[in-house]
Amino acid sequence: MASPKNLTTNNHLRHVESMASLPSGAGKISHLNAVILGEALASEEDDLVFPSDDFSRQALIPSPQKYLEMYRRSIEDPAGFWSDIASEFYWKQRWQDHVYSENLDVRNGNVKIEWFKGGITNICYNCLDRNIEAGLADKIALYWEANEPGIDASLTYSQLLQRVCQLANYLKAIGVKKGDAVIIYLPMLLELPITMLACARIGAVHSVVFAGFSSESLAQRIVDCKPKAVITCNAVKRGPKTINLKDIVDAALVESAKDGVSVDVCLTYENQLAMKRQDTKWQEGRDIWWEDVVPKYPTTCDVEWVDAEDPLFLLYTSGSTGKPKGVLHTTGGYMVYTATTFKYAFDYKPTDVYWCTADCGWITGHSYVTYGPMLNGAKIVLFEGNLTILKHAILFQHALDVSIDSYIFTCYMQAPNYPHPGRCWDIVDKYKVTIFYTAPTLHVKRCSRKSLRVLGSVGEPINPSAWRWFFNVVGDSRCPISDTWWQTETGGFMITPLPGAWPQKPGSATFPFFGVQPVIVDEKGVEIEGECSGYLCVKSSWPGAFRTLYGDHERYETTYFKPFPGYYFTGDGCSRDKDGYHWLTGRVDDVINVSGHRIGTAEVESALVSHPQCAEAAVVGVEHEIKGQGIYAFVTLVEGVSYSEELRKSLILTVRNQIGAFAAPDKIHWAPGLPKTRSGKIMRRILRKIASRQLDELGDTSTLAEPGVVDQLIALADC
Repeated sequence: MASPKNLTTNNHLRHVESMASLPSGAGKISHLNAVILGEALASEEDDLVFPSDDFSRQALIPSPQKYLEMYRRSIEDPAGFWSDIASEFYWKQRWQDHVYSENLDVRNGNVKIEWFKGGITNICYNCLDRNIEAGLADKIALYWEANEPGIDASLTYSQLLQRVCQLANYLKAIGVKKGDAVIIYLPMLLELPITMLACARIGAVHSVVFAGFSSESLAQRIVDCKPKAVITCNAVKRGPKTINLKDIVDAALVESAKDGVSVDVCLTYENQLAMKRQDTKWQEGRDIWWEDVVPKYPTTCDVEWVDAEDPLFLLYTSGSTGKPKGVLHTTGGYMVYTATTFKYAFDYKPTDVYWCTADCGWITGHSYVTYGPMLNGAKIVLFEGNLTILKHAILFQHALDVSIDSYIFTCYMQAPNYPHPGRCWDIVDKYKVTIFYTAPTLHVKRCSRKSLRVLGSVGEPINPSAWRWFFNVVGDSRCPISDTWWQTETGGFMITPLPGAWPQKPGSATFPFFGVQPVIVDEKGVEIEGECSGYLCVKSSWPGAFRTLYGDHERYETTYFKPFPGYYFTGDGCSRDKDGYHWLTGRVDDVINVSGHRIGTAEVESALVSHPQCAEAAVVGVEHEIKGQGIYAFVTLVEGVSYSEELRKSLILTVRNQIGAFAAPDKIHWAPGLPKTRSGKIMRRILRKIASRQLDELGDTSTLAEPGVVDQLIALADC
């Protein structure tokens, strides 16, 4: 392997070239404990997990050298790098001379990002028609697994295209045109990606709303984007429970009409597994049964060719003000970026079977259930019984020398245990899933999982203990983990391991993806060199970046570009170690300043979770008359463990021992559960209000996965 001295060090490579000296196969680094992929379990003492020589030889990016070669070009010649990749897709007309145009500095005028402007394409065509023309017509595109075991379906790429064209033709028939918005409020049925692709085919802008949001939240989104149609189904099963989605849509349409936004068409799919049509409330003239109209339309539909900078979708994400932000992604750059990140971050091979357990109501479901995989011609598994993403919750039943099999992983899902807790592993075995992008449940050993090749984890920083459990138990210490960092706004992975390319450090997102220039700045916006902690920003644009907040470009600039002019501000804190590895430390509004010490909430939470009786923890800052801010910890205990003063002291001592006395929580608040969004993100805004006893300022809690948790926390506030 080449010495790092042979590599020309440029400013943008200063924090990635350090990894070039690390061996890609067997061996140890001095002063570090290491384990090799497939040869041993990763223990709490292991700092590094190396890819095996065999895995690296077969990987798309087999070495640090190859990564550095590609990364260097992506930064020094982004136009050439991304043009070459974009050329692998179909363009009706090639883009203009300038591959990209950007201004990220509000001091120089309006923020603007454009990629492949003037290029004419269509993402649906590239997902389906292009793959069919390449000989994949009969390849399975989608395996669908119902909530109820034993019920499944599948579509080849050819069959999927036919279904998409029928719906696209219907939408055109009711007057949906290029640029019109369509709200999609569907569970994880085949009809969900079909609808997304049908909208894209005719140039309509889809806005998927997770089928679990309240009618009030749905109404907000309807009012904001003023859709030509709402597409839903009558009901869905979550485990044994039936949820009447049509009732929620009806209520939302009543609310939106009060705000002056009426919708003329509500296309409703009859999900017979959950509810019969005779039991569905109906408004004649507005409501249309999918099965009564869509199958009557032709199975071919002309493509609406769009500019690369024409909008593809709106996806609403929570804002600090409580008003949802309509993140707008455009077509060309998003297409190229999601396809490329999927390919390399998961080391995708044409023989892989891929399953991402995210719902299409979230950005993960857009980029890594639908578009990214299909652009690569992948076989994709959809599961109706939606699983959401694990954060950093791992329980230790005993002391640190406990055997790995007695670790218990905690995962927050809608239906993880129906009809039994190992359901997801049954699905892995049934479809011989090779790439699994999720976070796991407890009951692992009952299934073989031998097909698994690569694991992926997304969300808040996964702590090292959770990472090791995922690696050792789920992947049998033979599957690399793509522990990715990215956001709704970024469109795709930003900092991510590339399987086979370099050693992984449990809990680290490792290095930037091609074309991404992460920088860590201090409070004044000055870039910090070397080993450090600070605010994570991104210098220069990348193709997958969102272009604006729908109807509110001023908020777009104020939120993301004004804090540190010239940079995209992620809102996250980050540490970079001496080897250049990146460690996400949580949202910077979750950084607590205690007597001058800046402490990331994730750091304190990881310390609490390492306690053998702590299942999960969430930490917020509260006003403190002496220290400025105090540390307030919400703690969920291992099942069967009771609250006690002795345990409270033990938890505080654990933090003192691991971090220092300055980080010791001032308050331990016992928490049966934590307020989370449907995607598993902890709503710390609500926790801060509870901690500061501002109970009249909690805001809308109906969009939480479990709204009742808030009342439980309030009741336990003084315990």
